[in-house]
Amino acid sequence: MRERLAVGPRAHVPVPTAVSGTADAGGWVRRYLRNAMAVDAAVALAAGLIALRGRYDAHGHVPAAYIVLTVSLPVIWLGTLALAGGYEPRFIGAGADEFRRVINAGLGLTSAIAILSYATKAEVSRSYVLIAMPCAVAIDLVARYALRKRLHRLRDSGACMRRAVAVGHPQAVADLVNELRREPYHGLTVIAACLAGAAFLPEEIAGVPVLGGLNDVISAVRGSDADTVAVLACPELKPVQLRQLAWELEKTDTDLCLAPALLDVAGPRTSVRAAAGLPLLYVDHPDLSGLRQVIKGLFDKVAAASALLLLAPVMLTIALMIRLEDGGPALFKQVRVGKDGRPFRLYKFRTMVPGAEQQKAALQLHNEGAGVLFKIRDDPRITKIGSRLRRWSLDELPQLINVLLGQMSLVGPRPALPEEAAKYGDYVRRRLAVRPGLTGLWQIHGRSDLSWDEAVRLDLRYVENWSLAFDLLILWKTWPAVARGHGAY
Repeated sequence: MRERLAVGPRAHVPVPTAVSGTADAGGWVRRYLRNAMAVDAAVALAAGLIALRGRYDAHGHVPAAYIVLTVSLPVIWLGTLALAGGYEPRFIGAGADEFRRVINAGLGLTSAIAILSYATKAEVSRSYVLIAMPCAVAIDLVARYALRKRLHRLRDSGACMRRAVAVGHPQAVADLVNELRREPYHGLTVIAACLAGAAFLPEEIAGVPVLGGLNDVISAVRGSDADTVAVLACPELKPVQLRQLAWELEKTDTDLCLAPALLDVAGPRTSVRAAAGLPLLYVDHPDLSGLRQVIKGLFDKVAAASALLLLAPVMLTIALMIRLEDGGPALFKQVRVGKDGRPFRLYKFRTMVPGAEQQKAALQLHNEGAGVLFKIRDDPRITKIGSRLRRWSLDELPQLINVLLGQMSLVGPRPALPEEAAKYGDYVRRRLAVRPGLTGLWQIHGRSDLSWDEAVRLDLRYVENWSLAFDLLILWKTWPAVARGHGAY
């Protein structure tokens, strides 16, 4: 017989101090959107003034119509952003959807001006439009990015978070809780759980109080003052129950989000289509070959060649410093496993004493790496210069040669050693479906501080969801990750 935790409508979950700023969920959302609208209006006015100066400064006289247009541009821009979905609360703080809507608003407004000017025979200065619209989009993207980073800092301190009741199996709930704690910028914190498939209900799971089973979700929401219910893959929750739950949550304006059983597959590969009244989640296959991979390869080679030319003086200086320290070779060459399991010779600046590989067996007892990895935080084989190079990831620069040769990519999974790849199961071998990368999700999420399971999960997430835009985002985030130096050993 299942042991249950009694939960009534008056039950209340103590809110941890770290999330005490979440009680006014609707308040911070409204404040964020008001700030975004104020910033957007200021950006539009600035873009209009820049266009006026660029178009009419040389002539002195500014037509009154363009002064009116410039003054009206903030209202027009706000309306266009609203139509493009730029103020939808669900896109606040995470993902590229917010930025994509700003770009769509700029393209839409430019098209609308062109169509209206043609239809009404109005003479609209093309130079004004071609200056104002790109400026509005570019400046607004920077401003929205600054707003988002400020929000992320607030979320790191526990403020501006949505409060969720997680519903699902114990392990799935624990994984969700731990993942959201690692990445608070998503803005969701689990404050209570309702478990399914458990022989008995514990008092808490992963530090979160358990408030019952599947039949206790509504009372848990009321007792914990939650504003979101996250339902994880849970076959025990029948469609009729889920529909009833959605109706009950609708009465209190509580958000409902469903997590599919298929993990780490992002939005561009998924679409929901109705069939016989059922919402079916369609999942496209990842692009592991074809034109997009060709474009990725060309981008990698052009970027690597440019970087090698620009960084040649730096790389020569580093090589000279390594040679002068102990007289050993500047480059370290090692066989790694690339795409489809093909071996290649990887190049790095040498950061250890000569013959370091022969000392590896003697240090095996001090191995701190999880899974098949070999890592020692204070490895005695690392040289003085080597520790500095690792701190800033400068030892990785020669891998640009591997990228130029087509053996690696700028972004991808961590290049594996042959002895590591030999221990891969079928699940982990999926990370060999693409070329390994100079950087990747593992680099921006903690580097050597990651557990083996977490590193594998991040690599597989990249394989399943890669795109050129995703690569650019990872490259952008690599610089602050390297500057922080966390996990660099």
